[in-house]
Order: sequence, then C-alpha cells, then structure tokens
Amino acid sequence: MALPLIRLLPHRFNTIRAFVNAKVKWVRDPYLDYAVEREKDLKQVISFKNQIISNPSKSLPLSAASLLKPHLNLPTTSSKFFQKYPSFFSIFQPSPGLPPHVKLTPQTLLLHKKESTIHTSMSNKYNATERLAKLLMLAGVTKLPMHLINRLKWDLGLPHDIVGTLLADFPDYFEACEVGDVVTGKVEIALGLVCWRKELAFSQLERRPIMVCAPNAKLSKHIGFPMNFPKGFDLENRVKDWVEEWQALPYISPYENATHLSPNSDQAEKWMVAMLHEVLWLMISKKTERENLFVLGEYLGFERSRLKKAVVHHPGIFYVSNKIRTQTVVLREAYRKDFLIEKHPLMDGFPSADGGGIEEELGEQTVGMALQMLRFKIVVML
Repeated sequence: MALPLIRLLPHRFNTIRAFVNAKVKWVRDPYLDYAVEREKDLKQVISFKNQIISNPSKSLPLSAASLLKPHLNLPTTSSKFFQKYPSFFSIFQPSPGLPPHVKLTPQTLLLHKKESTIHTSMSNKYNATERLAKLLMLAGVTKLPMHLINRLKWDLGLPHDIVGTLLADFPDYFEACEVGDVVTGKVEIALGLVCWRKELAFSQLERRPIMVCAPNAKLSKHIGFPMNFPKGFDLENRVKDWVEEWQALPYISPYENATHLSPNSDQAEKWMVAMLHEVLWLMISKKTERENLFVLGEYLGFERSRLKKAVVHHPGIFYVSNKIRTQTVVLREAYRKDFLIEKHPLMDGFPSADGGGIEEELGEQTVGMALQMLRFKIVVML
C-alpha cells in the first residue's frame, strides 16, 4: 500500500496555551435542541426496519424483537414501541396458534425502496465513498476498525452493508485489513485506504471559495472558524480577546499530521477543533453523539479531556444538546435556526399521516410523522 508520509508542521507553530481562567457558560439553544429531539427514536426505528427486512419472511417474532431491547437502548418494551409508530410497524398473527409477529407497513416498504434507490445510485455511491475515504485520511494511519466505522455509518449516511457495497464496488479505494486493539492487543477487522487521495486532503473550510478569516489575518495562511451564538449568550471580554487571538493562529488542516504539537498549546487545540469540525461536516446531518467523537478521537490518540475542552471552549462553533437521552454535538454553522442548510438526499423527508400521537412537523405540513429516505426522520413535540 503506497501511502506518502504526511508532512509534519514546523515547531514554530507550537504556541503555549493562553486560555484564560474563565468559565464558558452553556446556554440552551431551543432551535438546535429541536433539530436533535425531532429525531427521537430514529435509530431504533431504522434498526428494527433493517432486522425485519433482512428476515426471509419480512417479519419478526415479537419474542425475537424483545431480545433487541438492551442492544437498541429502547425506553420501553418492543411491543409498546411498535404500537407507538403504527405508520411504520404492524403487529399481526401469522396463523392461529403462532406467536405474534411484526412487519413493516406498505408505506414503509415503499419508502425503503426509495431509500435503496438513493443508496444504489452511482452519484450517492461516489459521495459516500469520498466521505468514508476522508474519514480514513483523518485517522493518519489510513485505517479504522470496522466496529468504529459501524458506530459512525449511521451519521455518515453509509449503506447498511458497507463490505458488500462500497468495499466491493471501489476496490481501488478500500481494502479489508487488520489492526490491533490499543488496549488489549487483540487483532480485529478493519477497513483501510488503498492509497492516499491527495485530491480529498482538503477540509471543508479550505475548500470554501470565500473563507472566513480572523481580523487582520492573511487569507493565504489563516482561516478562522465561523461562529454563531444563541440569543442571550455573551462571552466575557477576556474570553473574547483570547478567541480573537486563537482565531488568528495558523490553520492546520485536519489532514496534516500535527501530533508533534504540545497537547497543552492553543495551536494544538485549534488543530483539534479543525479535526472535530471536519468530522461533523462529514456527517450528513452535521451532528453526532458526543461519545462517537470521543471514541474516534481516543482511537486517533487524543485524550478524552482534551476533546471535551475543545468542545466546551468553543460554544460558537459547537453546540451540545442534552436531548433524547444522550449528548449530541451539533455544528452550529450548518443550521439556520433548526433547519439544516445543505441537505443530503437521504435527509430530504416527506410527510405521512399518523394517528399515534406524534405532533405536527414545522411549517404548514400537518403531519404526525415524517419519514426521511432510510433515516425515517421522526418528528416529535418538544
């Protein structure tokens, strides 16, 4: 595998940490909270959908579905969960004497077919391939264990069967390999990059025709991060001064190897923020669970405490929502209020009526539930 050495950046950028001893307060953003909460139960719905579709009978015994409760972190029993979403699932008894089963409704099967059409289109395949390749390039070692990719594939908008689709269709991009667990040393299956893709080694900020720059900084060397703050948020003056100085530091691409930087320096933090910013931009919804970022970051060699500080120190770049029984990190610049500005085809939803108590979607569409191709975007009332 011919992979070039990644250029190490000069040590003159290895500035010391100057972050002020001030607490950056967390302020709730109701719009971004809504963007997160309206997808409540979404992953569980999709997981059940995939289980049912993969079964030859296109149905699943309720007893088998109940075994998935701890794995899917269901807030209730599987039966009550299916009853909560009658537009998606239908409980029936195959014949007298047999236990009850669950199947997908005709509407859900139709939407699954449309979603499959998106996944099998060449334009989407190339898009998914590039995003996955860029994720592997961020890793530096150009390979990631499959369990970590599977953890992120939902947010990356990747097909359910990565090996049978992307790996098979793009052998010049990906190859199956093995990596050793950094803790146990146990060998596990991984996905590797066949060769370095120079044309992909540019972050979203680097690709923008008009880059957002720090005040009085040269465009060719300095890139600042777009920042948006919720109403009522105000930084202390000393924090504002630090942010301005931090924005003026050289921008180090997340596709560069800057691990030689002192971990306690402001420059290292800016590189880490660039890494988190790019990871979130690769996600089709521009958000993911905080734990996903931490697990990926730790695999790349970052301490969890450093990752947490990078998020907390920059509330104008990242927002942490505490909705839907977890913490979700949202890329602020990707949203206008609660609307995603640039939508991936898998994020284009359309309404369907339901009488199960789910509330109306935003706008003039009076619906109880909105399915997004494959993602089946579930809209709930805050």
